[in-house]
Amino acid sequence: MYILRPDIAEDEVTNHIDKYNKLLEEFGGTILDSQMRGKRRLAYQISKHREGIYVQLSHQGDGQHIFKIERAMRLSEDVIRYMTVKQEGSLPTPRPSNKSTAQSENKDNPETNLESKEKQPVTSADTSTSEKEDNEIKENKES
Repeated sequence: MYILRPDIAEDEVTNHIDKYNKLLEEFGGTILDSQMRGKRRLAYQISKHREGIYVQLSHQGDGQHIFKIERAMRLSEDVIRYMTVKQEGSLPTPRPSNKSTAQSENKDNPETNLESKEKQPVTSADTSTSEKEDNEIKENKES
């Protein structure tokens, strides 16, 4: 995973992704998955930036290419952080990159919101208690 500066243009982001993918293949690695995770708020400020563009790059190789790709990232001014993690076993299934798009689609379609609210059953302990009390009052009035 590496984080790019938030103020670079989107076409430059794709250029960086392509650049590191090509470097990785040149150094003997094979790319399994490359995802741009989008712009997110950083946990702490890095080089006067509060946000960053996250890119996840899953690759496979003998390990000799790691030093070379990290050196290229270290020398780049656009990469503000990078981290390489060795994973044993199979790769996890990739998740959708933006949760906000699904949420924004629901906000745009009010019918979807109504349907989801209608499908959820509304239960309350207070309702059942008050119904019992109402039934008892009715029985007392009848007798």
